[in-house]
Amino acid sequence: MAKISWGVLSTANIGTEKVIPAMQKGKYSKISAIASRRQAKAEQAAQALGIPKAYGSYEALLDDPEIDAVYIPLPNHLHVEWAVKSLKAGKHVLCEKPIALNFEQAEYLSRKIKEFPELKIMEAFMYRFHPRWQTVKKLIADGTIGTVKHIYSIFSFYEDDPAHICNQPELGGGGLLDVGCYCISLARFIFNKEPVRVMGAMENDPKMKIDRLVSAILDFEDGTSTFTCSTQLADREYADILGTDGRIEIENPFAPSPDSTSKIIHQAGPETREIVFDACNQYTLQGDLFSQAILSDSDVPTPIDDGVANMKVLDNIKKSCQKGKWIEM
Repeated sequence: MAKISWGVLSTANIGTEKVIPAMQKGKYSKISAIASRRQAKAEQAAQALGIPKAYGSYEALLDDPEIDAVYIPLPNHLHVEWAVKSLKAGKHVLCEKPIALNFEQAEYLSRKIKEFPELKIMEAFMYRFHPRWQTVKKLIADGTIGTVKHIYSIFSFYEDDPAHICNQPELGGGGLLDVGCYCISLARFIFNKEPVRVMGAMENDPKMKIDRLVSAILDFEDGTSTFTCSTQLADREYADILGTDGRIEIENPFAPSPDSTSKIIHQAGPETREIVFDACNQYTLQGDLFSQAILSDSDVPTPIDDGVANMKVLDNIKKSCQKGKWIEM
């Protein structure tokens, strides 16, 4: 069976602890190389994960002709830079979210990919590939909860170490970019359209100068979505989709355990039931679907335009927080 040969730019924890082990289990993907700024660190990661090649620079990995595609788990401020360098090196790109720091950067990347029509790029919103979400979409499309009118979600964790990457504003830290982007993506994914206006409220950390608590409203004209994200609240992931005739509740909507079953609660009229899903790894599914798109030269599951649209909403929520009013999209 043909497999895409992947290289990984960085030894970041999200890659070494979650994505790489998951993609190594894929039917259509194999991890062939990993790079770090330091050769010793790359070699250590390669040995621990059973990766054949280790490079002491990102450029060296991109120069490897045997690498078909790269996964980029670098800090947020480096996403666009290294995505473009990877494209120029002839590599397909799977880039961690958020795809960019802002709408302007995301638009630039979208224009840049047009120079490489033979290559594919995708933002790594892995949650969309879990079978739960395909079931949720079908339940909604079948009209089981009536017309969707409101979505509520929360994504929070507690991390106040100034050295942590999420607390460094110059690297693209802060709750909105780190986890709020998931809540925005979810609302757009379910409504299958863009909001017409947004409003947000933000609390900043006075010492670290990052947004540590953001709540926002997205107005989709025929429905709304509200969310809260934070880097300094108790760990919580939750989503509730409410329609005119029922609702769908999802615990851990973004990062369920790959080793345990998961469920959704589906209420249709007076009847409520639990739908249980077998354990699966959404990172494995993401890697395989992207690899299949390369092998078949078909469209990637999530086009770059989706990432651009998500950044536009995110930027306008920031603007609303600064101005204290609704921002028209």
